[in-house]
Amino acid sequence: MENKTTNAFNILVIGANGGIGKCAVSEGLKAGHCVTAMVRNKANLQLVHPNLKIIEGDIMRPETFEEALDDKQVVISAIGNKMGKPTTLYSDGNRNLLNAMKKKNVKRAFFISAAAIEISPAQSFFVRLLTKYVVQKLFGNGYADQRIMEKLIKESDINWTIMRPPRLTDKPVTGNYRYAINSFLKKCLTISRGDVAQFMISNINNQFTYKAVVEIAY
Repeated sequence: MENKTTNAFNILVIGANGGIGKCAVSEGLKAGHCVTAMVRNKANLQLVHPNLKIIEGDIMRPETFEEALDDKQVVISAIGNKMGKPTTLYSDGNRNLLNAMKKKNVKRAFFISAAAIEISPAQSFFVRLLTKYVVQKLFGNGYADQRIMEKLIKESDINWTIMRPPRLTDKPVTGNYRYAINSFLKKCLTISRGDVAQFMISNINNQFTYKAVVEIAY
């Protein structure tokens, strides 16, 4: 699989069998990029395309994916876990990824976090209460690990973008959404996984998103 066009990138999608990961693979291929999809089990990703390569790897085990970073310009870390249970997947997994990227000199990456990780002053009083006393209580373990993850990412020297989507849906890609860079988005309530992926693929070269946190919603 070789990138033959100047406007296309060689992209590695980690967690490619998850909701946002699958969409990132599809959107990347649709945009003409060459995509390597990393999954734990190849059988979980039933997709065939001439510009797609599917590999098995585990972000918690760097030796399983370091070689996959060769010749890549962009990484999308779309890993996910059950947010209600204690986890170190986001922090330890992405620490492994950042270390491997440094070793392989890969400089551009997107990471998935969550809007409710922080109480947004742009939201209504009711939504702020709901976030604090319901959402953060239910998913507090996942958010705690994502906060550690975000700190690690922000301390790195790559051109990172942290995506903070609100409640995710499986609705189709629209390309019609709002976003805020390094600020809070009003009425940040829902977004489809496909549109999160579409934003990432469309903003690979957008320097305003380098070293930035992005909220996105309809």
